[in-house]
Amino acid sequence: MTEKQWDLLNGLALAYIGDAAYEVFIREHLLEKGWTKPNDLHRKATHYVSAKAQAVLMQDMLEDETFLTEEETLIYKRGRNAKSHTTAKNADVTTYRISTGFEALMGYLHMTKQKERLQELVQWCIKRVEDENK
Repeated sequence: MTEKQWDLLNGLALAYIGDAAYEVFIREHLLEKGWTKPNDLHRKATHYVSAKAQAVLMQDMLEDETFLTEEETLIYKRGRNAKSHTTAKNADVTTYRISTGFEALMGYLHMTKQKERLQELVQWCIKRVEDENK
């Protein structure tokens, strides 16, 4: 696929790579903060990467109508509306679908090499989660 075709990829495929891309950012962030024990890292990471956390972050992004571009919103909706044959073990269907849209957005930004925008959104998410947990 060429870069111009990434916007044609289905929402679940974008979510697949987006989940991994976002997770790497979060893992690096936790290590940079000095967390090193595997159990602590896993517990801390869930505050950022769980379906519930991602759904809350996505809803916060959508509340500010100027935060996401029109294209980003469309990619989110494609991921959210994708027909998945799996379910989250710790989330209801709505939460799971919103988080899938979140991951699709992250995957799209990653695959289209929009590194600065991806970094901006991830940093926004990190700040939001950390402000909530103070």
